Amino acid sequence: MPSFLILKLDGPMQAWGDHTFEDFRPSRDFPTRSALLGLLAACLGIEREDAEAQAQLAGSVDFTVRADLQAIRPELPERKGKPIPRQSIRLADFHTVLAARLVKRDASGLPKANPNPVVSRREYLYDAYFTVAVGQREPATYPLESIAAYLRKPVYTPSLGRRSCPLARPLLDAENFLIEEENGIAALAQVLPLGGLIYAETDARERNPIVVRDLPIHRNKRMFATRKVYVHKQSEAADVHQPD
Repeated sequence: MPSFLILKLDGPMQAWGDHTFEDFRPSRDFPTRSALLGLLAACLGIEREDAEAQAQLAGSVDFTVRADLQAIRPELPERKGKPIPRQSIRLADFHTVLAARLVKRDASGLPKANPNPVVSRREYLYDAYFTVAVGQREPATYPLESIAAYLRKPVYTPSLGRRSCPLARPLLDAENFLIEEENGIAALAQVLPLGGLIYAETDARERNPIVVRDLPIHRNKRMFATRKVYVHKQSEAADVHQPD
């Protein structure tokens, strides 16, 4: 039976970049494949320019993401002994950028600076919480056990989509961070908190997948291809296996 590495993505701000429109940088509702690969690559110490290692990492893992209805934090208020469900909030941050880089380059090959200020808006998800089941593709250059070791002791500091979005907790729980299950959806059914939409890239039972352009082709040139993502709804009453 395959194994799945369970990541917890929790922080006051998260941003999972969608197609950009120069001065508008939107965020998707869930972590993109490109961003998750970047997070793992940072922990593993894979440089952005190392296209071979980046491709090997992409060929080693797949992702199933659950947008959790609530975070598990002892400081959060409860109602009748249960955490109060909440939803993340999407807000846009306003930027004024001076000397922004242009596509045009000077005689030395460096990007020219825009002489005029540029107004930019960037979206963030506030109080979002995600659980990710990382599956292993074969043959895997980067096996899950090796990735887990680097997630506990990363080479570079990971962030939640943008450098301005720090983690509020470790990516892995101390225990039960590696689960054996039939697929990523079944693995997420073993991890609290239950409930929420699940975005899977390997399960094709849903008839109407959404198409997401987050499949990195060339990371330096920010070129992406599309992929299909299958959306499932997980019940808050899913059957959870309690460890002995």
